[in-house]
Amino acid sequence: MIFKEDIPLELAKEFFEDSEKTLKFIADVKWKEGFVCRKCGHTNYCEGKTPSSRRCTRCKKEESATANTLFHNIKFPINKAFYIAYNVCVLGNDFSSYNYSDQLGLNQMTCWKFRKRITDCIVKHGADKKKVAIKTILLSEY
Repeated sequence: MIFKEDIPLELAKEFFEDSEKTLKFIADVKWKEGFVCRKCGHTNYCEGKTPSSRRCTRCKKEESATANTLFHNIKFPINKAFYIAYNVCVLGNDFSSYNYSDQLGLNQMTCWKFRKRITDCIVKHGADKKKVAIKTILLSEY
């Protein structure tokens, strides 16, 4: 499963515009093999309070779609983070953080740190940019 094959540009453009769709996509990838609570290991869940989150029915621990992923604790919109990840991993556009800052209306240092997080993940997994599995990038704990 390669990032480039999984997300055609037309679908990715929808993710760039809508945070809800992006969160749902991340949740679908994260829990593709089923939900397992990180606290107690239980597999039954119900919908959480926030969009695309899940709550364990045994211990009541809620986990968001972005928890323990590349997108964990980001302080800017998820669709903008996905845009940067898609450009770095799929399109191979190694734009400068200044370009991302201008395009997305974010602080330059925010763009730089997130792009660095992505490249660190690629290096950590010893992957070539063109052969990065979507699950590897999206679900990498940082």
